[in-house]
Amino acid sequence: MVSADPYGGVKTPDLPAAQDFTDAQRAVDRLIALYDGAAGFLRAEFANALTRGAPPCRVRAFYPEIRLTTTSYGKIDSRLSFGHVAGPGTYATTVTRPQLFRHYLRQQIELVMANHGVPVTIGPSDTPIPVHFAVTDDPGLNVPHEGAAGFTLRDVFDVPDLTTTNDDIVNGTFQPGPDGTMPLAPFTAQRVDYSLARLAHYTATAPGHFQNHVLFTNYQFYVSEFEAFARRMLASPETGYESFVGPGDVTITDPDVPMDIPAKLPQMPSFHLTRAGGSGISLVNIGIGPSNAKTATDHIAVLRPHAWIMLGHCAGLRSSQSLGDFVLAHAYLREDRVLDADLPAWVPIPALAEIQIALQEAVAAETQLEGYDLKRIMRTGTVASFDNRNWELRDHSGPVHRLSLSRAIALDMESATVAANGFRFRVPYGTLLCVSDKPLHGELKLPGMASEFYKTQVSRHLMIGLRAMESLREMPLERIHSRKLRSFEETAFL
Repeated sequence: MVSADPYGGVKTPDLPAAQDFTDAQRAVDRLIALYDGAAGFLRAEFANALTRGAPPCRVRAFYPEIRLTTTSYGKIDSRLSFGHVAGPGTYATTVTRPQLFRHYLRQQIELVMANHGVPVTIGPSDTPIPVHFAVTDDPGLNVPHEGAAGFTLRDVFDVPDLTTTNDDIVNGTFQPGPDGTMPLAPFTAQRVDYSLARLAHYTATAPGHFQNHVLFTNYQFYVSEFEAFARRMLASPETGYESFVGPGDVTITDPDVPMDIPAKLPQMPSFHLTRAGGSGISLVNIGIGPSNAKTATDHIAVLRPHAWIMLGHCAGLRSSQSLGDFVLAHAYLREDRVLDADLPAWVPIPALAEIQIALQEAVAAETQLEGYDLKRIMRTGTVASFDNRNWELRDHSGPVHRLSLSRAIALDMESATVAANGFRFRVPYGTLLCVSDKPLHGELKLPGMASEFYKTQVSRHLMIGLRAMESLREMPLERIHSRKLRSFEETAFL
């Protein structure tokens, strides 16, 4: 249909009236119906335009929206760091792919309604859905590059708008519009859609495969060990693991079936050992460097994982360390620089007790060492992350002096970025590294030494990370999400 005002001259689907809900599941069902209707309308209109030519008017559909208004200053249960708004007012968020986020949405809506005793209002927003994002789930539709469609795409359909796709909410720079509406969630629908598209591109797996517990690594060796672990878990149904997914969305449920992984891997291949409710474990090989670490975490953050942990190799900086020792980061010296514009280096990145304890207990369980004996193979302290892999080739008196002043015990290129972006996006984070070289003491990472080290240490290191994640899975969400991650005025949704 061609609608009347306020969208005169624009073809839209029927725009149903907003409805109030006091039942979270019914609210989510309504979000799914609204989004599926809007996205389906855009896909159909776009397919028609590609085969029959451009329609005579603009075509537009809108993201659904969750809106909540409270007038009370009444004190709420503040034991939770989330699930409540800062004060009286109207709060709203646009929503995309609600079927993908249904568990998250239901939990967040239930909490905010229970804490404030008010309904949520579900209806269409005034934010158009870009056609690029609407066609994502249709393998038969692709948005052609500019000029290839036979008509000017942006004259007919809405396209991604990077001026409104930003991190203003999580960065604390959001400014409300004239009506004073404040954000209900940390990301808008367009920001989420942007990251979902980037995730599929960089990891070669659909976002729906990602689990709530994410391990990052910077070596392919860990992937092989993760696959071996996954096959053992699939062979034991009592573990609850259901499938193993790799790049290209290749999926196996039988531990004896080979995985036909594409020969050409993406920039940051991801692998997922799935479990009901997303309670499994994902492993992402982010490769080397802070830029990759930022890219991966920028986009995975919109999935609202329960925790992410960096498992990588590092340079040990103390003579008392040995190759193969572990480093549990309690602080970070940030010389990676990639996040300086979003989170200045003077912002402290605190250690999160729940993650630290889970990692330390996992090391103890895997090595069978406890208490004072654990110090023989694991140190806790500051991890420095540099953006120059070959810093040793320059005059390193300056860097070494800074490392000594910071009391750093290890150096890598990714850990501070992963932790800092976890802090910025309110995702619980942690770091457990393994010493693979000691450049200040003449033990460089050379081929022979490296292969022997990898052969003996990778499996144990990965198992520690897996044990920690399985421990965190059993922990209530409200315990993992520390108030250390929340600023003065936070969104109600995690």
